[in-house]
Amino acid sequence: MNPERFRQSPAGRLLQVGQGETAYWAFVPIPLPPDLSPDKRLVRTLSDADRALGELAGLGRTMPNPHLLIAPFIRREAVLSSRIEGTQADLTDLYAYEAGQLPLFTEVKPPPPEADVKEVGNYVRAMEYGLKRLDTLPVSLRLLRELHARLMEGVRGEHATPGEFRRSQNWIGRPGCTIQDAEFVPPPVPEMQEALDAFEKYLHAEDTYPPLIRLAFIHYQFEAIHPFLDGNGRIGRLAITLLLVNWDLLPLPLLYLSAFFEKHRQDYYDLLLGVSQQGAWPQWVDFFLRGVAEQARDAGQRAKRLQDLQEEWRARLLKGRASPLLLRLADSLFASPILTIPQVQHSLRITYRSAKQNVEKLVNLGILRQAGEPSYGKSFIARDILEAVV
Repeated sequence: MNPERFRQSPAGRLLQVGQGETAYWAFVPIPLPPDLSPDKRLVRTLSDADRALGELAGLGRTMPNPHLLIAPFIRREAVLSSRIEGTQADLTDLYAYEAGQLPLFTEVKPPPPEADVKEVGNYVRAMEYGLKRLDTLPVSLRLLRELHARLMEGVRGEHATPGEFRRSQNWIGRPGCTIQDAEFVPPPVPEMQEALDAFEKYLHAEDTYPPLIRLAFIHYQFEAIHPFLDGNGRIGRLAITLLLVNWDLLPLPLLYLSAFFEKHRQDYYDLLLGVSQQGAWPQWVDFFLRGVAEQARDAGQRAKRLQDLQEEWRARLLKGRASPLLLRLADSLFASPILTIPQVQHSLRITYRSAKQNVEKLVNLGILRQAGEPSYGKSFIARDILEAVV
């Protein structure tokens, strides 16, 4: 790490570790909050983000069945957050993997490495666990460790002490670089522990800064501390959504920033680094708030598309005098848009014959279509749901 690029930064301090040829420089961020000077542009961006988030929160409170929409949103976030880290799986891959049908979806493209899809699936598990855990535990270091344990279970990086903060130095840079050549070196372990203690205190402290600006501070600080050997980016992005719910800024987990970060990936990295190197807090906070506004509006549009689709299907089914069982099956597609007849049999607790008949009715109505042409173990897909989410 080039110390000259960080020497004048008000966001932290440089620390030389070791001596001689093995010596290296690390960056230790100072405790939050920073001194963010008033800025007219920032005020406008904050106002726009607050308004967009408020509209999304209002939409979430007035939807008749908002919980049906949570599963697609979580899975889209899992795909995009993991893609920032280099995975190749898309939303269809994830749903096919969850349905045990991934190999059947090869007529369009080869399936991604199973390890990639499992990583994305682990992100879903971690998010769902975290949302449920908020009932008994606020966002905290303990919760972040619990999330990390689920994120890293059984995937590449599982050697990186899942569920535990690192006990050795890590660094960020091009593949294969040494610590001396790294672009950024986070705090050594003793300083990391001190920084984490201050970080958790700030999570629970009263602050005069607006919540969305605090979220921008928190995301930077977590990434700068980099407390895990692997998975820091995904945990940091996952924590944003959990804090939005934990702080009652949203009634449901409808907002995710990974789509914005992935779309502007280089800016995302550069602006985080800019805080460390130059104390460029206004630029980072402005970027973060623009992401909130853009993704809040995007989430509202996607939620409305899904809601309209559900209402359209329901009207079509009721016109045909569909049974309550068929209505339940149609609603369940929003959580699992790729399925097999045995899975329908199991989830609805009905006979195989009844499951087959109900699936065929949805196929005849154009709600489901068969995926591929296997002679055994047919799978079916609700393509309209995937198109509304993607």
